[in-house]
Amino acid sequence: MNPVSTAVRGLFRSPPLLTFLLVALVWLVASLTLRGFGAYGHLRYLLELSAVIGIVAAGQTLVIIMGGIDLSVGAIITVTAILLPLISPAADPSGIVGIALALAIATGIGLLNGAGAAYLRVPPIIMTLAMATFLQGLLVMVAGGSAVSVTNASVIWLGQARPLGIPAGVILWIVVAISVLLILHRTPMGSRFLALGANPVAARLSGISITRNTLVLYALSGFFSGVAGILILGMNRQGYVGIGDPYLLTSIAAVVLGGTSILGGRGTYAGTIPGAILLVTTTALITIVNASPGWRSIMFGSLILALLLISGREARR
Repeated sequence: MNPVSTAVRGLFRSPPLLTFLLVALVWLVASLTLRGFGAYGHLRYLLELSAVIGIVAAGQTLVIIMGGIDLSVGAIITVTAILLPLISPAADPSGIVGIALALAIATGIGLLNGAGAAYLRVPPIIMTLAMATFLQGLLVMVAGGSAVSVTNASVIWLGQARPLGIPAGVILWIVVAISVLLILHRTPMGSRFLALGANPVAARLSGISITRNTLVLYALSGFFSGVAGILILGMNRQGYVGIGDPYLLTSIAAVVLGGTSILGGRGTYAGTIPGAILLVTTTALITIVNASPGWRSIMFGSLILALLLISGREARR
């Protein structure tokens, strides 16, 4: 077989690598044709925005790999961003206690999602959608239509600091990425997640606990959503109802663009990383052409669909 043909076939069999190359190509073409796009400050800003989607999509990747889905991530982000300023004790100037409490709440919400799916046998899409609706109603009662400003020193540092010229959020994303990749590919837990997604019946017969792993997965999804909510809060310096809504569909799109099968059992977070960057870059390019809000939505949806078709993501049963 022709070596070039073999290389091309190998490329298309590696969705993460293909997505990375797509990002590199888009960045290269945009840098050559659009003034200022390739400047370090602009690319750094794109990575900073991608970090939020990437962190949310970390938990979403794990859940989808096991064959589930989490529609409550946007609501959990909003809960974290609104509650953290309210529950941060004034006696703790560092703000660490408030962050720990907020993450505990976010993880607890994820655990409730897992409990509903595991013990009550509620389909994950229904359970997480119901949780999101409940949380949105609760937040309207708690915060109303007003924004909540943050004074937590650690949260502000996370959202604003740039150690060595690198946004703290990007550094946090790197830590999250390494952790998720290690969990998936270097621990028995990751093997169990993949096995449950590929064939839950065979996995159960081999002694893998569906209940325990479901609880762990949705708790991790809630935790990563909470981390993203803290990062968004630090970047915006305030939380308000609906702040997490844009990250629901984008987190799912980043996972699928990265090559993870929406049916579960196949995928890796290594593809979600460039998937998040590609989504943010696409949004930036649409904004640059100064399209109206309606056309932005149409163009954004069309581009995502085109990228999914080109990449050939979905596995056949």
